[in-house]
Amino acid sequence: MEQIIGLASDHAGFQMKQHVKHYLELHGMAYRDFGTFTPDSCDYPDFAHPLGYAVEAGTCPLAIALCGSGEGIGITLNKHQGVRAAICWRPEIATLSRQHNNANVLVLPARFINEDTATSIMDAFFAASFEGGRHERRVAKIPLPCPPGQ
Repeated sequence: MEQIIGLASDHAGFQMKQHVKHYLELHGMAYRDFGTFTPDSCDYPDFAHPLGYAVEAGTCPLAIALCGSGEGIGITLNKHQGVRAAICWRPEIATLSRQHNNANVLVLPARFINEDTATSIMDAFFAASFEGGRHERRVAKIPLPCPPGQ
C-alpha cells in the first residue's frame, strides 16, 4: 500500500507548500493536502488539527506542516497523541529529529527558509529513520500518562 504524506499550512506557509507538493510529485510520493488552499489570511489550527488526527489514525504516517515560523502549527500538532512534530530549519535537525525523536511530522518555518533549503531539509527527513535503542525509551515517555488516581 502506498504511503500518503499529509500536508497542512496556514497562509504564511501556502507558497512554500506549493514547492513541497512539487517536491513530493517529483519523488513519486502521494500526498493529502488538509489546507489551506489559498494565500488568504487564516488560522493554522483549522488545518493542523485535521492533519494531526490523520497522523494519529495512521492514514498519513508522515506529514509536512508549514506556517510562518513553524511554531504555531508545530505547537498545535504536538497536542495530538502520537504526533511528534519537529520544527526543522536545517537538514541536520531533520535527520536528528527522525533518528533520535522518531519525528513523524516535519514542520518548516516558511518565512525563514528558501526553497533550496526546504528541499535539503525534506531530503534529510525522508532519508533518515528512527535508530531505536536508547532513544526508544525516551520516545516512549512522550505521550501523556494518565493522572494519578485515574
